[in-house]
Formats: sequence, C-alpha cells, structure tokens
Amino acid sequence: MTTTQQTHDDLSAGHAAPVLAELLSASKQFGSGAATVQAVRGLDLEVRPGELLALLGPNGAGKSTAIGMLTGLTAPTSGRARLFGRDPRDVRARRRLGVMLQASGVPQTLRVRELLTEFRGYYPAPLPMAQVVTAAGLDGLEGRMFGELSGGQQRRVLFGITLAGDPDLLVFDEPTTGLDVEARRGLWATLRDLARSGRGVVLTTHYLEEADAQADRIVVIDRGVVIAQGTPAEIKAQVPGRRVRAQTSVSVAVANRWPGVARASREGPWLELLTGSAEPALRALLDLDPHATGVTVAEPSLEEAFLALTTDMEAAR
Repeated sequence: MTTTQQTHDDLSAGHAAPVLAELLSASKQFGSGAATVQAVRGLDLEVRPGELLALLGPNGAGKSTAIGMLTGLTAPTSGRARLFGRDPRDVRARRRLGVMLQASGVPQTLRVRELLTEFRGYYPAPLPMAQVVTAAGLDGLEGRMFGELSGGQQRRVLFGITLAGDPDLLVFDEPTTGLDVEARRGLWATLRDLARSGRGVVLTTHYLEEADAQADRIVVIDRGVVIAQGTPAEIKAQVPGRRVRAQTSVSVAVANRWPGVARASREGPWLELLTGSAEPALRALLDLDPHATGVTVAEPSLEEAFLALTTDMEAAR
C-alpha cells in the first residue's frame, strides 16, 4: 500500500493523520545591519493530509518565503521547518514532495515528453506518463519544445512536472497565473481530486474567488505574521457587515455619507454598499429611491474580508 493510500484510509477511519509539513515559530530575515529585511516573523503553519490550504496575503507579505522554508529552498533564520517529520532538505522527505514555483528554470529546448520523462526518473515510483499528461492537460503537446509553448501551456507543463513523482504533498506558488478560464477550472478540479485522495495541497493565489470556492482552509499573512486563519466562511465571518446591492440612480457620493456605510461603489446601474448593518442603509436607499430594484443583501466576499483584515493590520501599525 502506498503512503498516500494509507493516509486516505486513516482519514476515512477517523484516525488522526500526521502533519505533512509545518513551520514552528519560524522567522526569516535577509541582509544585515540597516539593510535587514524581516520577511517572516515567528510563523506557525501546518499542512494536513486531505486538505487544500490556500496561503493568502498582499505582495511582500512573506508567502513565497514561507513556502521556501516549508520546501527546503531556504532555511529559517530562527525556529524550525519540518517536512514529513524531517528536515525539508532531507532527500527522503523531498522524494514525497512536488513543487511548482513561478520561476521554472526549465530548459527551453527540451520537448515536453523529454521533460516529463526526466523528472519522472528522479522518483522511485513515479506517476505513469499517461496520467501526468491527462491530469496536466498536455495531450497533443508532448512533442513540442518547451520554449515554443505559450505562457499558459508552459504553466501546464510545470504542473505536470509537479505531479510526476506521485507526491504526498504538492506546493504551488500562483499555479493559475497565465491560464485561461477553462484551464484554470481544469487545474482546480485536479487539485480538488488530489486533496480528496488524501494528499496535502498548499498554494498561494491572487484569485480570491477561487480560494473562496475551492480551499478547505485559508491562512492570511501580512508582514510575515498570520493575521487570520480558518475555513473561507470563518475568514469572512471575522469581518462584520453586509453587502447591499441594488439598481438605483442614487450616486456613490450620496451613499458614502449614509451612517454605517464603509464603502460605496457603482458598476453600471448597480450601486453596491459595504456596511456594518444592512438595515439603516436599506432604509436610506428606499427613502431616497423607493423605485430601486434588484435589492439584495449578502455577506462580504472573501476579497472584501481580505482587504478589511489587511487594512486593519496596516492601520494598527
């Protein structure tokens, strides 16, 4: 039985599965003296079997540094990183890991099939070539040179390389960048299947609507520290308020003056309000425009929660 199959059986039976990778009070700084940059500060993070974990944060938050420490690309300045209970640089741990970073370093003149064959050869029990090609959407591209492919096609090749070793843990840094809508949907479906099989999947993404729909757990970091974590619903629940949307002629300038309205915006005939309490805003709207139509009230989106959390963090500083 493979390690992944055993993990899946443990999950199904309700047994406590081991943590696949973790950071324990991990900090990372670059440079020295006045030029010192503290990228990550005392970060605690764990990746569990059978879950899709999304690591979110603004640019420069420390996401890539955290992934680098988890995968052994860089060592913590202080604290610890563990991969399958070992040092992430231990080859026995790395053989169970698949990583897709934004910078590839893949030879431009090798053909897709040659690349996949080469990377499969690094692992003792690689995924069959046909499965890699199908999962990464590379059918028909096997004979093409990597340098001749479009940016989106190259990302799919890198995705295939990540799958090549049939890893127990997969780590992706912005995996859907450069992909069209159809390719992004296919990649997310594959990631969900991988998590359901008992593997761990951790990724960073700027597509917050995708993280909201697909992730089991979200960790938000800013300036190298965790500021929120939980399911998408739990993250959104940390931000009080409601989103009110209506077709109305009321201007954004007027709506922004109503009590409790944090932000008003317009998209064509639609006015959208982010407000602490929906009732006062609704009353003000209907008093001013009793003919407003399509009125809806909803919880804040993950993007709105993300912006509120990171803005609050900046304000606190």
